[in-house]
Amino acid sequence: MDFETVIGLEVHLQLNTATKIFCGCRNDFGLEANTCVCPVCLGLPGSLPVLNRQVLFSGMKVGLALNCAINTFVKFDRKNYYYPDLPKGYQISQFDFPIAKNGFLPVITGGQERRIGITRAHLEEDAGKLIHDDRTNATLVDYNRTGTPLVEIVSEPDMRSAQEAYDYLTALKLTLQYLNVSDCDMEKGSLRCDANVSIRPRGESKLGTKTELKNMNSFSAIRRAIDHEVASQARTILSGKPVVQQTLLWNEEKGMTIPMRSKEQAHDYRYFPEPDLVPFTLTEEQIDAVRRALPELPYARLRRLIGQYGISEYDGTILVGDKLAADFFETAAAMKVDIKKLCNWMNGPLMKELNDRRCRIPGLKLTPQDLVALINRVEDGTISNLAAKDVLSDIVETGKDPNIVIREKGLAQVSDDAQLETIVDEVIRENPQVVEQIRSGKASAAGFLVGLAMKKMHGKANPKILNTAIQRRIANV
Repeated sequence: MDFETVIGLEVHLQLNTATKIFCGCRNDFGLEANTCVCPVCLGLPGSLPVLNRQVLFSGMKVGLALNCAINTFVKFDRKNYYYPDLPKGYQISQFDFPIAKNGFLPVITGGQERRIGITRAHLEEDAGKLIHDDRTNATLVDYNRTGTPLVEIVSEPDMRSAQEAYDYLTALKLTLQYLNVSDCDMEKGSLRCDANVSIRPRGESKLGTKTELKNMNSFSAIRRAIDHEVASQARTILSGKPVVQQTLLWNEEKGMTIPMRSKEQAHDYRYFPEPDLVPFTLTEEQIDAVRRALPELPYARLRRLIGQYGISEYDGTILVGDKLAADFFETAAAMKVDIKKLCNWMNGPLMKELNDRRCRIPGLKLTPQDLVALINRVEDGTISNLAAKDVLSDIVETGKDPNIVIREKGLAQVSDDAQLETIVDEVIRENPQVVEQIRSGKASAAGFLVGLAMKKMHGKANPKILNTAIQRRIANV
């Protein structure tokens, strides 16, 4: 039987506001356990929540960036369930009036552009964190994370493969990073994702029974977990058994899923309006102010870079993948430089320097002006392309002017006609057979003589000038 995969993703994004969503506690990661709590985020009797204004505007930014409609009526609800990391016994969230709804995200996947639908994006508070201690066979609770502001972004079930889900998450994360509303660090839990997966006979419109995958700590792990679950559901259906709707934990080490609990329905949470937070309305002026403050988003920037600079989609995708790198590129592109060669240097040697040092552009002592100067020294024949890579490594480490580095290291190519003519005479005299090949029409043989001459000059000769000199001397002999 030929099955079609149906995937919807729920992404929980921690916002990088200074304080939590309903109290004044610091919103920081890595503090000593249970040192960043107060009566409000612990849910102690008599404490009352107050909405963080910045959380509201960050949520609006996310919604607008995802092409959603913003709800002007703002209301919070209680989502009731019991778990040790939820001190109040309920979570303040949004149910029937999310901050944003009915949007989409453009995604390039499989070489094609697709629009993945966004069902909703709503604001809520995070729960605490359970820490399982194998040494004492105990489970500890850290409530520092309780009350951390979240935006939950729920997609439509529009993805048809694990790779599409991976590409969607990559595009979503990049968009959120451009907004500067979160660091999107999965290792810290700033960005977490659950996947709802089902399969159905190809051509069928009715959705199959879904399972929810949790505990995936990277996009690659999400891709592996989805592929595993799709195969598992197919085996189940082909054996004549029904797929059970449940929540599954992904075990990365074993490469398998483990049942956690039966999957809840919305009514299991007994939602009702949050009585301690008064509903209010947003004005169109407030929404428009947030819309005007949005930065240029990754997909729009990619299309502009391709149109404005004539670069390839491949080069543009790499550049846009790091906002700071794209900013660096545009500053350099405004100078006198070959754009294609600038792309090659940005996406090649410079990217290698960043990867080797495990840093981003600001971590290098390199300016756009210095990179342009280095590229132009290669173009005018001052140094070879290979030597220029050594110069680049020195510049990013020291911040020196490229011309100074070239001079200090003695990397400038020899272009002196007299010295080059002497070397040319030597290689022609020592290789008469190659000379005859060139005379008989095999022009590529000249490259062999150029290589020999370069070796004699320890790589410091200008190969273009050498080739011209060799061709001229052979023609005149």
